[in-house]
Amino acid sequence: MITINDLSFKYGKKEVLNDISMKLEAGKIYGLLGENGVGKTTLLKIISGLQKPWKGSCSVFGEDPFKRTPSFLSRIFYLPEELEFIQNDYSIRYFAKINAPFYPKFDNEKFETILKEFEVEGDKKLNKLSYGQMKKAVLSFAIATNAELLLLDEPSNGLDIPSKTLFRRIIVQYVSDNTCTLISTHQVRDLENLIDPIIILDNKAVLMNASLEKISEKLYFGLYSSVPANALFSEPTPGGYLCVMENEDRGESKVNIEALFNATMHHKSRIKELLV
Repeated sequence: MITINDLSFKYGKKEVLNDISMKLEAGKIYGLLGENGVGKTTLLKIISGLQKPWKGSCSVFGEDPFKRTPSFLSRIFYLPEELEFIQNDYSIRYFAKINAPFYPKFDNEKFETILKEFEVEGDKKLNKLSYGQMKKAVLSFAIATNAELLLLDEPSNGLDIPSKTLFRRIIVQYVSDNTCTLISTHQVRDLENLIDPIIILDNKAVLMNASLEKISEKLYFGLYSSVPANALFSEPTPGGYLCVMENEDRGESKVNIEALFNATMHHKSRIKELLV
């Protein structure tokens, strides 16, 4: 689906990505994590063909995304964090009507169903909606395209707590099993129980690209009354301390993505070694 080899990118003299390589497969919902400024949005733009690598290569469906061929564009949907591109006086349904022809697999029935579940009125004009309602309208369209590659940059921003829960369910229920979904976010709690595998970018490089199964095999997440000396990361909770440890025959545990991210930031080299 997506193959990235020795890819680097610069804005002027500022290097953002340096010799990164990874492969992404169809049928998975990847979480792209990292602190602000590490290149998450830049990577999404390269994959969607909006930016050209300075060095190395990015191949999607066997094509060079930067060529932006109609056959390529009809198979992907990129939803940026900022929604200025739809600030106009079109209604939601008219926006869908004029854009749906670019997507051969667009499902209008699915579009209307998701709008209804999000409690968004299709006849409302986009420039009259709140940011959260607009985000739900465009998410409804994005999912209804049935694109083979879905790129979402901070999709939960602007959503209230019930809408975030609904968003997770809608992604699981309505995104095709053959779609590769890549979600960039720093709101990791919003995407618990949704994203798998996990990709972490840091310092121009890929620190992690691993499934939850592999993470659970190598790391243990547990609650302790005091912090063990060999804890990679700990965080006080009402019941004690949530700790991340190397999994030395402790069995399986539920991966806490926020704790995983913090542990990775504290012990970059060690966790990269464990999860290679």
